[in-house]
Amino acid sequence: MEDQAPRKVLPRLDESLLTHLPPFSKLDKRQIRTILDQATSRRYETGIAIFEEGHAAERFYMLLDGYVRVVRITPTGEQVTSLHIPAGQLIGIARALGRDTYPATAITAAECLALSWPMRLWDTFVAEYDGFATETYKTVGLRVGEMNTRIVEMATQQVEQRVANAILRLINQTGRKVADGIEIDFPITRQDLSELTATTLHTVSRLLSGWEKKGLVESKRKRIKVCDPHALVMLTQGA
Repeated sequence: MEDQAPRKVLPRLDESLLTHLPPFSKLDKRQIRTILDQATSRRYETGIAIFEEGHAAERFYMLLDGYVRVVRITPTGEQVTSLHIPAGQLIGIARALGRDTYPATAITAAECLALSWPMRLWDTFVAEYDGFATETYKTVGLRVGEMNTRIVEMATQQVEQRVANAILRLINQTGRKVADGIEIDFPITRQDLSELTATTLHTVSRLLSGWEKKGLVESKRKRIKVCDPHALVMLTQGA
């Protein structure tokens, strides 16, 4: 269920939380203090919709910790994951797209900590804070570019290439080094991966099982570890 009424449940946050994040990195501590004093902070459990597609865009958010899945619902009711967004980015930025409703649903892929502000403050932030607008629109451009890349992949690549590309993107964005490989740093199921690549659960399961036998990946308990990144790169090239 969408977060209709965000609640301030955390202690007063320090300015250092925002100083290294691109939308706020050009601001002084006084400006960041003003921004934080207008924010609501909240922790979200895994699997919570922070906001939902089609609902009035009443707030925008800065994800401080965790990961979010951006989900769209097709006209036939199918759920499609279009993006995964890591901590340190703004989400729910409908105003930057010229919209007054959210274009997609944001579901927590892990426990998350986020700040949020009323959408009425968006124009104030753009006008008053150096770097906020340029960095935000840069983020929008990167997300559109990623979605365009996926559209091209779906039109031109075999399913094995698409799944390999999706896994490589996730470890590039969120991977953490573990014994014998790099692990996607949030729980991800085979169903999630099938939605992300517009294929079936059966196909994803078959591919992962085959790759496990070859030592390319390990997949268990909602965790995917890449043991041989180079081999996956070769798969994306149809080798």
